[in-house]
Formats: sequence, C-alpha cells, structure tokens
Amino acid sequence: MTPSFALHVPDADLVPEPLDPGQIVSGAPEVSGKVVWESADGRQVRGIWQITPGVVTDTEADELFVVISGSATVEVEGGATLRVGPGDMAVLRAGDRTTWTVHETLRKAYAINL
Repeated sequence: MTPSFALHVPDADLVPEPLDPGQIVSGAPEVSGKVVWESADGRQVRGIWQITPGVVTDTEADELFVVISGSATVEVEGGATLRVGPGDMAVLRAGDRTTWTVHETLRKAYAINL
C-alpha cells in the first residue's frame, strides 16, 4: 500500500507519452505525464499530464482534473465548450468525444476512474 504523500505538481518530472498521429488535428503537440498513484485493481489512477500547444481529439475516461498552468478550450461533441486555465477544475464523462485546442502548454493534475 502506498503511503500518503505530497508532490509539487508544477515542478514534477514527466515522461513523454507519444500521441497517436490520428489524434492530431493541427500543430505538433507533445504529451508527457506521470502516474503518481494507482489502485491495486487498476481502476483508479491519479497523476499529472501535460500537453504543448496544438489541437487534438480524444475519447475521455471518467475524469476530474485541475489545471495547474496553461490554457485550453475543450469542445465536448454534442455538449459544452469548456475554457480552462490555472485553478480551474473540470469533470469529463467516460466516452465523451473531445477536441482540445491548447493555447499555452497545459499541465493538469487528474483523478480517473476506470
């Protein structure tokens, strides 16, 4: 069992996570991240994720995230358009099809339930 911990998210070292080229709509966005905690059954994941400017599509998991730095507009197909920046919290539903327009390199802390 992982002990309780604290982590300074803005300075955390992240690992490159190659994007599927089919997800890139425009620009040359690069993604990096780090899982900081995962439940024993793998159904709950906590971590940090970052993406550089560009436009990408995604199919979301059940996720809550808080933006640490940067900004983006997240268009949910058939739903809301979310404008997020530092300090904003967002909730995405599993299966949401999204288009992320990243204006400034965005770093977020997230909690996903699978």
